[in-house]
Amino acid sequence: MSGGPITQDWEPVVIRKKAPTAAAKKDEKAVNAARRSGAEIETLKKATAGTNKAASSSTTLNTRKLDEETENLAHERVPSELKKAIMQARMDKKLTQSQLAQIINEKPQVIQEYESGKAIPNQQVITKLERALGAKLRGKK
Repeated sequence: MSGGPITQDWEPVVIRKKAPTAAAKKDEKAVNAARRSGAEIETLKKATAGTNKAASSSTTLNTRKLDEETENLAHERVPSELKKAIMQARMDKKLTQSQLAQIINEKPQVIQEYESGKAIPNQQVITKLERALGAKLRGKK
């Protein structure tokens, strides 16, 4: 051992709380505490804050077009001659709605909607019905 003075060769460690999160920085209590302690406070006013910028960018043109539109739009429904033809062909084959639906791999509700005229015509379903019933259904588009 040497007779010289003993020296410390490391830096002191300072332990601090972690920085506040973005949500905590917006908290009113945190802002007031920062004001009291003299910390720097930054405020920004955002031009489009609280709005959906994508939706509000071109709404005036679309709104005007919608206001000027007078046509009453509705989905196309199954024509009455098609629903009667489906019903008649099914009865001739002595099938129930659920049996017919099982044959064409559709839900029974689909057949019920077609026969009540509430369904939106689908060419694939109509083709399946024609094959299963062995009849050319009128009203096919």
